[in-house]
This record gives sequence, C-alpha cells and structure tokens, in this order.
Amino acid sequence: MLTNFLMGLSTMAVCLLLQALLLAWAVRYYAHHNYLVSSPSFASSLVVVGGVMLILTIGNLAQVGAWALLFQALDEFASFEAAFYHSAVNFATLGYGDIVMSDDYRLLGPIEAINGVLMIGVSTAALMTAFQDALKKTVKARNGGFSV
Repeated sequence: MLTNFLMGLSTMAVCLLLQALLLAWAVRYYAHHNYLVSSPSFASSLVVVGGVMLILTIGNLAQVGAWALLFQALDEFASFEAAFYHSAVNFATLGYGDIVMSDDYRLLGPIEAINGVLMIGVSTAALMTAFQDALKKTVKARNGGFSV
C-alpha cells in the first residue's frame, strides 16, 4: 500500500509540473493575444479563450498520459491505448468500471481521480479567469473605454 501511495504521489508531482507548464503557456498565449480581447469583437475574444481552453485541455491529456505510462510500466495493460483509456476514466472521475486494475495497484485509481479533480479544477479556474477578463475588456472596448 505504501508503494502505491509513493508511486501515486510521485505521478501527482509530475502532473503538477505539467499543469504549471501548460498554465504558464496559456497565460503567455492570452497575454500575447491581448489586442484581440481588447477589441469590441466578442468573436475575437472567444477565439482567444478557445485557445486557452485548448492549451489547458492538452495539459490535462498530457497528465492522463503520464498516468497511463505508469500503468504500462506496472504491466497493468497490454496496450498504451487501454492504459490511456483507463487513465482518462479515472482522471475525469467517470468510474465506468469496464476495465479494472489488479488488486496490487487498484489504489492508484482513486489517487489518480483525486489528482484529476484538482488539476481539472485548476484548468477550470484559469479558463474562467480568462473568460471573465476577456468579457470585461470586450465590454469596455464596446463602451468606448468605459467600464460597466
């Protein structure tokens, strides 16, 4: 059981690093496209926020992949595809149960689910912050520089 916790916490640390890197990329992307969100066009703001969402989704999928690599290293799955699918179900806390891990490593599933809830929460918060900022700037641009 202790081994599962150590492997799980180590993978969570890798996921946190991935989340931080992709979050930094998303922030840089948003800042680089500030001229689009500061225009009166809601569509251009939506394109930028969509880009942020895509970057954050890539980050979450990379984390699913990190867990899948762990599952493959433990010989839990015959293919990376099966490991990735199982990992995605855990990360998103869907819990289908159509594929289960062996008794030796089944504790890693709930640990990954905790990780997924936290990391998806961080992505959601970042996306909502970008959306609110873009909306505020778009409204300000439409009102001739005056905030609402």
